[in-house]
Amino acid sequence: MSLHDDAALVLKAYEGQEELRQLYLDHLAAHPDGMWKSCADGHITASALVVDAEGGRVLLTLHRKLRMWLQMGGHCEPGDAGLAAAALREATEESGVAGLALLPGGPVRLDRHHTPCAWHLDVQYAALAPAGAVEAISDESLDLRWFPYAQVADVADESVVRLVEATRAKLGS
Repeated sequence: MSLHDDAALVLKAYEGQEELRQLYLDHLAAHPDGMWKSCADGHITASALVVDAEGGRVLLTLHRKLRMWLQMGGHCEPGDAGLAAAALREATEESGVAGLALLPGGPVRLDRHHTPCAWHLDVQYAALAPAGAVEAISDESLDLRWFPYAQVADVADESVVRLVEATRAKLGS
């Protein structure tokens, strides 16, 4: 199955954010290249919030280009088996944490935002960090830092705060 087809299936199964979900599906229907950075009208991206649920904290990256505290994520690549795989790859590459596991049940939320390259139609997952996880800064980050849930609103924008809230609700915490 193509990454484009996988994205359409994931979005059709996603419950919630109906208007935004439909915008994503319409984008895919109108753009055969809608998964790729080369699509100037915007593209689907995949991200994952890295969570230490027992410690009540999340790992955020200080993005090198945007200079904002964000979850790990980015563009899909031809070798990605699906959106979930893209999100897990991005989270692992950008956090340096081995052994991440996506929360079951698919994406946590959707977020559409403009970036220097185009509109990102982000499909957001959450990934649990294993006990004793050690992070390592990648070339895409200026810094990595664990933040208690309550401090995220002090450092990150509303999209990250909403992702943390949705992840906590999914975790039942």
